[in-house]
Amino acid sequence: MTKILIVEDDENIREVVAEYLKDAGYVVIVAEDGKKAYDIITTTDDIDLYILDIMLPEITGIELLKFIRKQADTPVLMLTALDDEETQLISFNALVDDYVTKPFSPKLLVKRVESLLRRTGKIDHLLQVGPISLDVDSYSVFANGEKLTLTLKEFELLKVLMKNKGKVLSRQQLLNYAWGYDYFGDERIVDVHIKNVRKKINIKLIQTVKGVGYKIDDEWGGR
Repeated sequence: MTKILIVEDDENIREVVAEYLKDAGYVVIVAEDGKKAYDIITTTDDIDLYILDIMLPEITGIELLKFIRKQADTPVLMLTALDDEETQLISFNALVDDYVTKPFSPKLLVKRVESLLRRTGKIDHLLQVGPISLDVDSYSVFANGEKLTLTLKEFELLKVLMKNKGKVLSRQQLLNYAWGYDYFGDERIVDVHIKNVRKKINIKLIQTVKGVGYKIDDEWGGR
């Protein structure tokens, strides 16, 4: 699975970004300062994307970026309160891939991450589970070669289930991913949309895990 390292000294921001990315199906590692991040970078060789703050204790985000660039071309996104032109130019001259200033939308940040991963070939835009194929870029879904018409929410729910094939996702996780953390409605809305997705794909791949949520597998014969 796609692995992302978040380096952020603000605990609240770190936790929010981590939760959004986890709900989107990514494996997330966090570090609260530059030294810990450096230790992770030097001992972990399968990180697919870095999200760095600039103003970090011990080692700055710019210094981490320069170190990463000496090792690999792994995508790096700066997430910082510094919005001045000089700092942005320094970051891009150091070959940062994207630059996001605070305050920011976590939902849009996830989309930027997806775009970066696709652009750099770190993530496949095509998902496949059994006879179901989903194209993240074109928002299209096929079942046994037949194109389906899904609403945006149905598409997002199916996408996150497919990205987490075999993993149980709670209704709250699915709600957070498709509706966002600012949605305070009834979790049962997830059940309604899952029911609609099942009806449209007409293949019994989405499993209900009683008391928990849902998962999708290549083979499933029940409900």
